[in-house]
Amino acid sequence: MGRPHVTGTQLALLGREPNYRRLFLATIGSGAGTWLALVALEVDVWQRTHSSGWIAALLIADMLPTFAIGILVGPLIDRFSRRRLMVGADLIRFGVFAALPFTTSATQIVILATVAGAATGFFRPAAYAGLPNLVKDDDLASANALLQTADNLTWALGSLAGGALVAASGVDAAYWINACTFLISAVFLYGIPQRLLQASAAASRGHWADLKDGFSLTVRSKALLTVLVAWNVAMFSNAAVNVAEPRLAFTAFDAGTFGLGLMMGSAGIGLAFGAYLAGQWIERRGLANVYGFSLALMAIGIGLAAVSPNVWIAAACVVISGAGNGAAVVCNALLVQRGSPDALRGRAFAVLMSSNVAMLVLGMIVAGKLTDVYGPRWVWGAAAVVSAVSAVVGFLLARAAGVSSRPRGEALAVTAHSSDPGQQASL
Repeated sequence: MGRPHVTGTQLALLGREPNYRRLFLATIGSGAGTWLALVALEVDVWQRTHSSGWIAALLIADMLPTFAIGILVGPLIDRFSRRRLMVGADLIRFGVFAALPFTTSATQIVILATVAGAATGFFRPAAYAGLPNLVKDDDLASANALLQTADNLTWALGSLAGGALVAASGVDAAYWINACTFLISAVFLYGIPQRLLQASAAASRGHWADLKDGFSLTVRSKALLTVLVAWNVAMFSNAAVNVAEPRLAFTAFDAGTFGLGLMMGSAGIGLAFGAYLAGQWIERRGLANVYGFSLALMAIGIGLAAVSPNVWIAAACVVISGAGNGAAVVCNALLVQRGSPDALRGRAFAVLMSSNVAMLVLGMIVAGKLTDVYGPRWVWGAAAVVSAVSAVVGFLLARAAGVSSRPRGEALAVTAHSSDPGQQASL
């Protein structure tokens, strides 16, 4: 991989590549609205039910469609127009959030959240599959880094804005604002020529054969196998961290809701910082080295937070782990984009995102039981060990894949092609 065209700042990409800029602005707009509305959704469901079970149902409803799409219908992302899929997903999500102010029960909210989750399940793999076609090959690392930085910043800022907006104006205002962001996103995406997002629609050998191609590619490509193994191990660790975090803040540090918010906000800062620097690190140090280092940073930050004497030191440690997480997600996207041909990249992203969701849910189930028995510090310590394992595995597999020295399109000799958040169920 050659030297980047941008040495001083990655932001120059936004001025040099207008179609990438459109995708970037669409991501910022819809991302900010989504995180703003997530706060409103949780508050709305809680006020109607006062039940943690309903909150869990809401979160599962948002994640479950991503799992189902990767397992059952991932090839559609390659067979249909990626631009139409993304614009259609935005319009569906607009309709969902425009309808939410008129709901009368928690059941209706969860059903609409499921519809929105399904639209997102098509949108994200289509966006990441099309991204390599919008920039020059040497700019791909920077393009992924900027896109992830935007996503992470909207997570942090959108959540804060959502809490303030709901407190001041109620949940309906957040729903309407989010609906508008999806319309704005659709307009930006419609301006990208379809030929730039997708070389051509993938030919079909039949749905089940197409589905098999996606699974086969994921295990036959060394680059995709790296993500499948290393990042799913890391996702198990992330799940444990997320589940045990409230108890760590409330009981171990006696820091209350302020402490929990401080730790979550610190994670968001780390995620954005790590994602932004990842492109430069990869160009200078190589993808395998940065991937292993990023996963190791996650282990170090989580481990240090587990033994921290107070929430302030723990928050600083969470910035470290968040930075590793943010950089690792950029590496994941690059591994999949460079390790798969355009015709199969969408379904491969969908398969890998599906596996992320499965591992996240499994990790949450296990961590929930272990936290009750052993306490949050021990669970975070165990999560640090798991992250360290993912770092070793990720470095060795990424080095064996040799992706950093390969131009796009020469990574595989198979008839297949492949593809979420920080601490999210995504690459």
